[in-house]
Amino acid sequence: MTTLSAVQKGSNDIKVLIVDDSAVVRQVLTETLQKAPGIDVLAAVADPIFAMKRMEVIWPDVIVLDIEMPRMDGLTFLRKLMAERPTPVVICSTLTEQGAETTMQAMSAGAVSIITKPKVGLRDFLEDSGNDVVAAVRAAARARMSNVKPLRTATQAPKHHDQVPVVPAASLSTTQKLVAIGTSTGGTQALEAIFTALPAVSPGIVVVQHMPEKFTAMFAQRLNGLCQIQVREAVNGDRILPGLALIAPGGRHMQIKKSGAHYLVEVLDGPPVNRHKPSVDVLFRSVAKHAGKNAAGFILTGMGDDGARGLKVMREAGCYTVAQDEASCIVFGMPKEAIAMNAADKVIPLNQVAGEIIRSVSAAHL
Repeated sequence: MTTLSAVQKGSNDIKVLIVDDSAVVRQVLTETLQKAPGIDVLAAVADPIFAMKRMEVIWPDVIVLDIEMPRMDGLTFLRKLMAERPTPVVICSTLTEQGAETTMQAMSAGAVSIITKPKVGLRDFLEDSGNDVVAAVRAAARARMSNVKPLRTATQAPKHHDQVPVVPAASLSTTQKLVAIGTSTGGTQALEAIFTALPAVSPGIVVVQHMPEKFTAMFAQRLNGLCQIQVREAVNGDRILPGLALIAPGGRHMQIKKSGAHYLVEVLDGPPVNRHKPSVDVLFRSVAKHAGKNAAGFILTGMGDDGARGLKVMREAGCYTVAQDEASCIVFGMPKEAIAMNAADKVIPLNQVAGEIIRSVSAAHL
């Protein structure tokens, strides 16, 4: 068991418990977090059994949790935790397809965000990604756990929501109207709530969800199994079509362009924007430029300010813009910044977003 160093920390600091069977991960994460102002590493332990013993003494504000561990796996521990005492959890997952699938199960069970780690070059990677680790912990500490609900499995049929109006297919026969969504921490939960409430005939949707590469494809596949609309990870050149949601691939930016009477997505590389790739601002600015009044923008739960300026540009270009309200956010960061700069035409709770997406493409708005 690794214990915290003798660094003096305050009583109001974010108290973190690290649970990972790799001694290297425990050491590097402890050093990284302990150096950050306002963060106090209570302990770093090898598995959930040790974690539960440590939590009998003092309960952490945030848990950084590995998934694959001896004695008790991280997913079992997470589900037990969320059933007994919901606590913000940041998943520390390997960058593999198998790791992505398990991590999506963890996000469904209530984890708030993901830290990725490779199988080789672990120490160098974690040291280089130190700022991302600190940001993930700070975001998790702000999470409103009362808004985190265990999600459905993909084997369950999507539910119909009476509050969402069904739009006649004829009114959505063109891709001239589209919806852009940006979200981060808490967004996996928010997007599931929204997409499962949408009817099959819905406007074309483009989404940036801050998420590492390899995870967005698994996330899109999971949503596709739950929803009446189609959901998939975007590929460069994909047309934006009614009843289809395209999610930007992790590690790539996504923007839109117009081709004749239709809209397409461009998936491209480039430096991070607002520390993110994909960036919500990149998407929103392209929507403002190429779609203008034919588009609506929604900024949802998330840490930081990515997308706030882009939403402002969208509003100035004639787009209809909406921000999620504080009470329904898991982390009220991105919407808060957008609201502060007067970027949103309307502020609504999460349970009204699906209906607003449908109404946003009506003649009243576009």
